[in-house]
Amino acid sequence: MNSPRFVHLRLHSEYSVTDGIVRLGDAVRRAAADGMPALALTDLGNLFGLVKFYSAARGRGVKPLAGADVWVADPESPEGASRLLLLVRNREGYLQLCKLLTRAYLAEGRRDRAEIRRSWLREAGCDGLVALSGGPLGDVGEALANGNLDLARERALAWGTLFPGAFYLEVQRYGQPQQELIVQSTADLAAELGLPLVATHPVQFLERDDFRAHEARVCIAEGYVLGDTRRPRPYTEEQYFKTQAEMAELFADLPEALENAVEIARRCSIELTLGKNFLPDFPTPEGMSLAEFLVQETKIGLEKRLVELYPDDAERERRRPEYDQRLAFENDTIIQMGFPGYFLIVADFINWAKQNGVPVGPGRGSGAGSLVAYSLRITDLDPLAYALLFERFLNPERVSMPDFDVDFCQDNRWRVIEYVRERYGAEAVSQIATFGTMSSKAVIRDVGRVLDLPYSLCDRLSKLIPVVQNKPVSLADALDQEPVLKEMMADERDGESIRELFDLAARLEDLTRNVGMHAGGVLIAPGRITDFCPIYQATGADASPVSQFDKDDVEKAGLVKFDFLGLRNLTIIELALEYVERLTGEKLDLMSLGFGDPAAYQILKDANTTAIFQVES
Repeated sequence: MNSPRFVHLRLHSEYSVTDGIVRLGDAVRRAAADGMPALALTDLGNLFGLVKFYSAARGRGVKPLAGADVWVADPESPEGASRLLLLVRNREGYLQLCKLLTRAYLAEGRRDRAEIRRSWLREAGCDGLVALSGGPLGDVGEALANGNLDLARERALAWGTLFPGAFYLEVQRYGQPQQELIVQSTADLAAELGLPLVATHPVQFLERDDFRAHEARVCIAEGYVLGDTRRPRPYTEEQYFKTQAEMAELFADLPEALENAVEIARRCSIELTLGKNFLPDFPTPEGMSLAEFLVQETKIGLEKRLVELYPDDAERERRRPEYDQRLAFENDTIIQMGFPGYFLIVADFINWAKQNGVPVGPGRGSGAGSLVAYSLRITDLDPLAYALLFERFLNPERVSMPDFDVDFCQDNRWRVIEYVRERYGAEAVSQIATFGTMSSKAVIRDVGRVLDLPYSLCDRLSKLIPVVQNKPVSLADALDQEPVLKEMMADERDGESIRELFDLAARLEDLTRNVGMHAGGVLIAPGRITDFCPIYQATGADASPVSQFDKDDVEKAGLVKFDFLGLRNLTIIELALEYVERLTGEKLDLMSLGFGDPAAYQILKDANTTAIFQVES
């Protein structure tokens, strides 16, 4: 096999959200097909796609390199910021990058973009990272473009001191302004200062003919129209995924810069531990293991439940063996699977909620089949009375984390999350990111807007896309299934515009559009969340910190998700109980009410089910 000639160290995928449209799987396939031994994912200020990229690259035999294209604040000018590329050298570097990105997003008074500060690199250490100067967008390139050689020299030396033996001056040729001037003066500066030179190519899309779709993506993010002559145009059609041969030809005059790209790929390595769970430490009495504490607590809890269920002593003793046997079986299974801590953590925050006036649901999903959960008052349903199976919830033959769907009153859910923050530490608790995508219906409207097509036309086209099981079908399927769309495409007057709209929309369909927050998931880490992944926070007074990995990736990375679902129905029930008490003086206990009231069933028979959870729809 020929030795590699080049490795891409700069790649903005769809997870850059504003300026990249590369799908991770496509990038990895392209690198593998070209014989690249490695590939870096360096999205703008985030690691959103890292776990997906890492798994895809490993699956194709391509070495995954992790990094981020970061904004560096200018201490002289609050408005100005330059770019720096940080690549992870080792495990320590990964943790350093996670902390830097987290600090940037959580910085007080932050505006839109998350900027790191040079002082943070000195304070927290950056010896696990490789830094690339940022090409024309870095502070060295900017000084060179302005002809200020002294300032460029000063800045390059400062970065070289901060990253000893790990700072590279970066050269790029993608048709940017003053391209050759900056390349030549960067090469001269590298020779003068004895700093290594590296060639990179900022990849924003996969194929050359994706350029217009990429421009449409940028316009969607920034609110421009494609035809606006005054909009910024920082990208060129050269920013596609070039092959090693194309890069070798592009930098034939600077062979050492190509070699250094391969050398950096050799120097950098990241190992993510995937598929192993790390639970937070639950405090137990001295000298008692989690397993012993669980058994003790469930026995005490079951005794209280049996007194409630069977007030008659004789009846209670007659039923006890059945309950004791089931409890022992469940405890053995939970301990064998390594989950006693999970049950104790969930029981702790649920019982805190119940004792502090936060209404909690009685239990939902397969977790209601657990007698251990009933004994710990996680659920309020006796599984034996309804012949519910524990095996549906936890089964040694199908090892996966237990998952309780815990419902809290919508208005008070935040209080339980605050309790958890206080108990385990604010740095150990966060919510979870979700990524909204451009569905077929939405992308037609988005692209139609940036093409400046009439709203009525885009609205009609969007409404013509069929919906199956509450999900719009893909654009390709819509064209197959809806003959009116084909007719409109063939129309002499609007056909050409509609064809262009569908061509651009198809290239952007299902790409990441925005970052949101998971409705119920809360992470509790053993220590800091940033030991596993960085934190993201949107701007705005009501924004909460969320993990930069989504629900699936955060669980692969080892963090355990707890469901804190806010349920409006519980709030309504709580208000109803307050009204009853105010009007009658009687304080009702819902869980002590029987199941034999004909009036309750009459409501269901009358289909008067508004606001009855999971029946109203």
